Amino acid sequence: MLLNSILLQAQTGGAANPAGTGWESFIMIIVLIAIFYFFMIRPQSKKQKQIKKFREGLSVGDKVITAGGIYGKIRDIKETTFLLEISDNVKIRIDKNSVYPSAEDAQTDAAAADKK
Repeated sequence: MLLNSILLQAQTGGAANPAGTGWESFIMIIVLIAIFYFFMIRPQSKKQKQIKKFREGLSVGDKVITAGGIYGKIRDIKETTFLLEISDNVKIRIDKNSVYPSAEDAQTDAAAADKK
């Protein structure tokens, strides 16, 4: 804050210029909002779209990881849930929104994308 005051005083020669500082502040706020959008909001929305696309493309037999870190294979798909087999004869029902691709699948997808 002190540096901003010093720079503003240096620009105006020490005299107060209320008309000029209003526009400068407004432009700086717009620039900060644009930076925030391009570095924070936009990448997050792209990632959410990728996860949604992944979840819609899941089928029986796919390997997944739950949000809690449980690895398993999908055995049944309902409207909002999956039946996940985590071991021989051990099945759990989980919500579709708590499923992510397995680490192996994510690595193979990334390698395939790099080759293209």
